[in-house]
Amino acid sequence: MKFYFPDSQDLVSPSYDFIHDEYSPLRVRQRDDKYAHEVLGERPYDGMLVSKAIVDGSVKGSGKYSEPQRARLYRLGVKRFFRLPEGIATLGDCGAFNYVTEAEPPYTVEEVLDFYVGCGFEAGVSIDHIILAYDSAASVATADPEWTRRQAISLEFARRFWDASQQYAKHFVPVGSAQGWSPASYARSVAELQEMGYQRIALGGMVPLKTRDILDSLHAIDDVRVPGTELHLLGITRVEAMDEFARHGVTSFDSTSAFRQSFMDDRKNYHTEQAEYVAIRVPQVDGNPTLKRAILAGRVSGREAIATERETLHRLRGLESGAYSISDVLETLADYERVSQSKNRYLQQYARTLSDAPWRDCPCSLCRKHGVEMIIFRGTERNKRRGFHNLSVLERKMRNLQYR
Repeated sequence: MKFYFPDSQDLVSPSYDFIHDEYSPLRVRQRDDKYAHEVLGERPYDGMLVSKAIVDGSVKGSGKYSEPQRARLYRLGVKRFFRLPEGIATLGDCGAFNYVTEAEPPYTVEEVLDFYVGCGFEAGVSIDHIILAYDSAASVATADPEWTRRQAISLEFARRFWDASQQYAKHFVPVGSAQGWSPASYARSVAELQEMGYQRIALGGMVPLKTRDILDSLHAIDDVRVPGTELHLLGITRVEAMDEFARHGVTSFDSTSAFRQSFMDDRKNYHTEQAEYVAIRVPQVDGNPTLKRAILAGRVSGREAIATERETLHRLRGLESGAYSISDVLETLADYERVSQSKNRYLQQYARTLSDAPWRDCPCSLCRKHGVEMIIFRGTERNKRRGFHNLSVLERKMRNLQYR
């Protein structure tokens, strides 16, 4: 089972100063900042997935890339741009969630192939149109006409994509995208894609589905899948079900979930192979809009807020040396929650995090280097590093599944 990490230009600066929370004045982002595979001692993923919508933009506007970054990707190619080591695969897709509200996909087959082949991807997914619905009982005759229309659009684009990609077949693997709203409709898409010639098929639109629904669809696909056809799950992790997914022909998946939970989840910010932990929230006073408004309104003392912020960080770092106890740290964390007028109360969860201190036993190079800074929820440099750590944990979970 291969894990692809979707790119969104997530890098960290090796020279970032955690004590003063500032970047080096000599930093050049593209030259100096590093991707997860460059800062972790172990390979955190088997491949990278890059969406055309992220690079070139879509109907929603510009992508995550500046014009110089975009030009550099096309000039250098995906391998050199991301400084990928040997063995990390590359997969391109269109980023269908970025145009899901549109009546039609905004790209042509020629534009997508120009992106895939021009950037040197090893494989690329055909243009598709996501069906944002699931009804296991709906047949083609009873399904919402919009669902069947989107499936037909995806299959027609796949047919044209297959035909156009054959001139590049020696250097590029076309991947057909299957869209559906039920087990039977997904099986229908897979059957038609196989008839076109596809041996790699990506199953799209499954992110909102329950694991049981995904498995039901895979069971239905079993009835039509020919030996040798490999399935990819777009946007799906579900580690607990990966063994069963693999038995139904799934050979790869992609997801940002583990990474994004480091700074988007309310509770599961720091992962281990056995558990998840709340990260210790110490937001910067000058970077917290709610707190800044409270200070300007006179409801909070700016001097007290800054002093409490600094003391909280001081005690967290002192916990490592033994200068402070867990109760000392919790005391100042409670003070900072009060001063910052935080609506969430995490002290009980903080006690568990600090008591278990999972970063101390973590084998990843980031935790060994940065220690307690990895558990502090504060700014992009810490949060993204914690996200990279979570990727390394996911990789170990997947490796353990495959060798157990």
